[in-house]
Amino acid sequence: MTDLNTLKYSEEHEWVAADGATVTIGITDFAADALGDIVFVELPEVGTDLTRGDVFGEAESTKSVSELYSPVTGKVVEINDAVVDDPALVNSSPFEDAWLIKVEIAEGELDGLLDRDGYVAITEG
Repeated sequence: MTDLNTLKYSEEHEWVAADGATVTIGITDFAADALGDIVFVELPEVGTDLTRGDVFGEAESTKSVSELYSPVTGKVVEINDAVVDDPALVNSSPFEDAWLIKVEIAEGELDGLLDRDGYVAITEG
């Protein structure tokens, strides 16, 4: 199980796990629960340049479609084909199996993201 306290979070409900200059990005359990049963996930291609705050894909559920916002600026180096093939993973395993993309970032890109306490505070309010 992922230690949720080691992750960073965006106010748009994405989580970020850092591993050197590469980060892994997914959507939180809060977002997955709010969306309901996810039936489709669209992700960018490897090599795509992302800018913090810009849309990088979408998640479609039986209730609605939600845009996915990049919490960092960088280049997509890997996508999770498993979640594209089986979008329900986002509901069943948002912090482990359902990571969405891996992005190569510059130093300082995690500045300004929330820690777990900060994210919990905005989702409980």
